[in-house]
Amino acid sequence: MDILVLGGTRFVGRHIVETLLDGGHRVSVLTRGKSPDELPASVERLRGDREQGTAGLAALGSREWDVCVDVSGYTPKQVRPSAESLRGRVGRYVFVSTVSVYVDSSDVPVVETHPLLPEAAEDVTDINGETYGPLKVTCEHIVRDLYGDRSTILRPQIVAGPFDPTGRHTYWVQRASEGGEMLAPGDGSDYVQLVDARDVARFTQRAIEKHTPGIFNMAGPRLTWAAFMDALGVANPVWVPSTLIDQAGLTFMELPLYRSSGSTNASLMHVSHERASAAGLTLTDALVTIHDVREWLRTHPVPPALPPERERELIAKARGQH
Repeated sequence: MDILVLGGTRFVGRHIVETLLDGGHRVSVLTRGKSPDELPASVERLRGDREQGTAGLAALGSREWDVCVDVSGYTPKQVRPSAESLRGRVGRYVFVSTVSVYVDSSDVPVVETHPLLPEAAEDVTDINGETYGPLKVTCEHIVRDLYGDRSTILRPQIVAGPFDPTGRHTYWVQRASEGGEMLAPGDGSDYVQLVDARDVARFTQRAIEKHTPGIFNMAGPRLTWAAFMDALGVANPVWVPSTLIDQAGLTFMELPLYRSSGSTNASLMHVSHERASAAGLTLTDALVTIHDVREWLRTHPVPPALPPERERELIAKARGQH
């Protein structure tokens, strides 16, 4: 097939492009050309800026593709022009959304029919912790309204894997590799749930080839933090109670991935992948993801989210409570 990817040079988009190429498809990407581009030479590069609306899509001309995969649409200002202008020129529109569209709730596991956050207004362009989910809700509705059964909506959890620029999963892998005493959040009974970027990419390819419509959670294996620490190979974990973490004011960015049971958005660590699995989603073992990320980090070190001195301080406080 001829496939247009909006975005495609970074992380999830890169994995999708490379997977589609391996599947024998022809891929064009529309990007601003500002991110490092290590895609194969066979990929057609088109230049455009979605912030400019329809004018930023000029490089697409009047061409047609079998499918558009939108991995760079975060605001209605970006998504509506592309979805509208391509409506008669692509057979299917695959939109990469997020599980952050869901209302936080004690009703778990979170399935695709779970209530969504209120839509953001279409003129909202500021992306932050408060607007990210509502903006994606609006973008989803635009795509579904325009494409109906010719739309496929993917809602990934936090994504892990090689080429990850976020520092969330990579923090734990890199810190575990350094050895020594290591902060372990909570008491080991809370949960962490991620999805490997390559699993998202393979499902994207399958949905394209099978012409699969609908909405799918892209969720991976659900592990307790104790099991996650074991998978990381942490020899000397020091469990720091969630009360101490809260008192220290650590945010989700400073201590990535950790959400204690019952805390805000803890439900997003209990997401069902049953519907996607029935449609062909296959999951990479957490040990494989950790191994491959560790290998990638050898040449792509990521600055630690939690400074070492803060970690030592919290470990000392945890010891003082015992």
